Amino acid sequence: MGLTSAVALNMLDMIGVGPFITLPLVVAAMHGPQALLGWILGAFLAVCDGLVVAELGASMPRAGGPYEYLKQIYGPKSLGRLMSFLFIWQLTFSAPLSIASGCIGLAAYAGYLWPNLRGVLLERNLHLAVPLLGRLEANIVITPGTWLAMGTCALAVVLLYRRITSIGRLSKFLWGGVLATVAWVIGAGVTHFHAGQAFAFPPGAFTPSTDFFTGLGAAMLVTAYDYWGYYNICYLAGEVEKPERNVPRAVLISVGLVAAIYLLMNVSVLGVIPWQELQGQVSDNARSSVISVFMQQIYGGWAGKLVTLLIMWTAFGSIFSLLLGYSRVPYAAALDGNYFAVFARLHPRYKFPHISLLVLGAVATAFCFLQLTEVIAALVVIRILLQFLLQQVGLLILRARQPEMPRPFRMWLYPLPALCAIAGFIYMLISRPNFLREIRYAIVVLVLGLILYFLRAIRRGEWPFDGSTRTGAA
Repeated sequence: MGLTSAVALNMLDMIGVGPFITLPLVVAAMHGPQALLGWILGAFLAVCDGLVVAELGASMPRAGGPYEYLKQIYGPKSLGRLMSFLFIWQLTFSAPLSIASGCIGLAAYAGYLWPNLRGVLLERNLHLAVPLLGRLEANIVITPGTWLAMGTCALAVVLLYRRITSIGRLSKFLWGGVLATVAWVIGAGVTHFHAGQAFAFPPGAFTPSTDFFTGLGAAMLVTAYDYWGYYNICYLAGEVEKPERNVPRAVLISVGLVAAIYLLMNVSVLGVIPWQELQGQVSDNARSSVISVFMQQIYGGWAGKLVTLLIMWTAFGSIFSLLLGYSRVPYAAALDGNYFAVFARLHPRYKFPHISLLVLGAVATAFCFLQLTEVIAALVVIRILLQFLLQQVGLLILRARQPEMPRPFRMWLYPLPALCAIAGFIYMLISRPNFLREIRYAIVVLVLGLILYFLRAIRRGEWPFDGSTRTGAA
């Protein structure tokens, strides 16, 4: 894949159903159009972390991306082996959560066209008391749309059951639908824009207070989810032409373009639909398919239906891109002998990691039973704690330990972007209502991963049970 395909795959990952369905959530968190601050700061953090990923991706352009970064940073024969294993382990949960969020969002917009998809068939609150951690909770909601979400995931798996060259062509075809959707939404908003409405800030909108900073943390967590995907090309670096140049470019170009699109789209919507309505909407249509309602108000029912179909196209493109990128990571780890050997199997005819693809698709299908807000929060917290913070700190360690390492791309203004990313992600973790809920899930994933790794290391005689700590080997 060249630069154009790399940028297309990244942006397909970034512009899924997320921004179309989370806009009311960000407005509700901030209680007004100052919600735009959440999108601006989210973009700033994406750029900061994008510079981290760009430097690491250019220095180590191999299939697997973050797996290779963590292994090399922390020592491929010592702690790096554990860190990279834990990354793959958490990906078994966070990747399907990300894929499931797209499937659930697609089904939510489909409910605009077929309201019967939103009828609740079963709703349960599951909880489990865990010693020292407290209570783990999950809300299971089954609707007819749940079956559509699961079927969408299965269809993506079927389409990915082919060679990478045909996938590159298919990604460009899907990308055309993404461009058409966002262009129409932004164009409609700009031509019907009311600045006084878009920037009608309530009294004390920017007054520093506990509620303001808590709301900002909640808003940034959602926007972080919407921006994520700029690193997707790193998972496929081994299949990119001139990766030392094209990987950093793809990361930074996709962040810049998507940030501009999101800001334009949010301002456009706020200039048409009063923020008070977005915050206080109670109807299923407005809560689950705000852009459809937005277009309906401007042009009529036909526009609401057409944009719904385009957003479903966009959501599917994101699901497709996510499954493609993530399926390569367990495969790379298994080839390296640091994950279950079954994931190293290639399809006998098309030579792609079909076991990895099938497993991630199956787990994502199961996560479609959860609610979208819970899926997003769990995904972001697990990924921050068990991937992003480790990479950001790791870049600082790598610069200090291996200053002579070839770096085709160097972070601008080093080390400020890395430090800003670390501070921003920690802020998102703790400055939210009920922030401990998802942190408990991340801790459970971490503990289970540690147990699994050490049991496997004992059986295989690997670090730290290979004698390296006694002999002083790295």
